Amino acid sequence: MNDRPADKLLATPADLDPFARDLSGLEDAVSRRIDADPDNVERGLAQLVLTIVELLRQVMERQALRRVEAGGLDEETIERLGRTLMALEERMEELKQTFGLRDEDLNLDLGPLGRLL
Repeated sequence: MNDRPADKLLATPADLDPFARDLSGLEDAVSRRIDADPDNVERGLAQLVLTIVELLRQVMERQALRRVEAGGLDEETIERLGRTLMALEERMEELKQTFGLRDEDLNLDLGPLGRLL
């Protein structure tokens, strides 16, 4: 056999069975994660966007609580911040209802990393 780099690239392993078994598992995993149904594209996109918005909302809420507890905000700012976060939470509830989503739908499974929220 020739030892040219092109020969190594074009050569195939004698036994492809291990790769074939892995491929079928990969297809199952991809089909579980990607729902390419045209009827559900809008809902899937809404789920993704609302998940990101919910994650950011929670981060902002935690940061606001830290700032309030640290005493770095005046009463007016605290009140405005509270109203803003409440309005955002209400709007999120409306959007979840519009797209038929629940809180659990926004808590995406990141596989080995666990749940997002």
